[in-house]
Amino acid sequence: MPIPSAVGELVDSHAHLDMEDFDRDRDRVLEKARENGVTAVLCPAELTHPTSLTTLLELGRRHPEVALAAGVHPHRAKHFEPEHLRTIRELASSRAICGLGEIGLDFHYDFSPAEAQRRAFRSQILLARELNLPVIIHTRKAGSEAADILEEAGYAGRGVLHCYTETWDLARRMLDRDFLVSFTGIITFPKAEDIREVARRIPLDRLMVETDSPYLVPVPWRGRMKRNEPRLVADVARALAEVKGVPLQVLAEATTRNFHALFNV
Repeated sequence: MPIPSAVGELVDSHAHLDMEDFDRDRDRVLEKARENGVTAVLCPAELTHPTSLTTLLELGRRHPEVALAAGVHPHRAKHFEPEHLRTIRELASSRAICGLGEIGLDFHYDFSPAEAQRRAFRSQILLARELNLPVIIHTRKAGSEAADILEEAGYAGRGVLHCYTETWDLARRMLDRDFLVSFTGIITFPKAEDIREVARRIPLDRLMVETDSPYLVPVPWRGRMKRNEPRLVADVARALAEVKGVPLQVLAEATTRNFHALFNV
């Protein structure tokens, strides 16, 4: 379903195109995204994975609309090492990345011990503060503690709460810190009214949209497609525009402008 030309630009602010789900057709996925009005895609490299960074660096060389971030995800925090900080520093120095992430805390799955998550998150926040890089934060059942760590680390920079599923109270706390909030296909799910209510309360100048591909296929494709991809960010944007009570073009322009201002790309 192509985006009507009147909508203008859209950005997918978070897509995992390094994953094996895209091994056969990464270039075509990006071509389809461009055909559907998506002018930029941010891909976070997972530094504990052996091929994530090299895959994305090569993808970015072939496709200038691909922006990169890098970090260690909370699920992988048990594998975090000081060498990952050195890699981030080198990538930032060469301007290969525009943000640090995704990083954070996830106490829902506990794929890594809580203390390992805290250590990796705190270390990366301190580096982001030093490098003046915006952060991409993942939280699940851990938002208040993540906000506490940001404050304790003295992080006064900007960032985004990616794939937001937590409370209005946390969103308001982070908005006060000049953060943005990004929504995924979850906002299209019938049972996600609590998430839609949070989105209603967030100003347009603090919103972004994303797919979190290959996860979270939005309605109406959910159940019909096994893999999410950047072109479907249009469906996230449509749903968010309805929630906000604004035309899709207004929502697209705002979220695209917010993305470029945050990541300076």
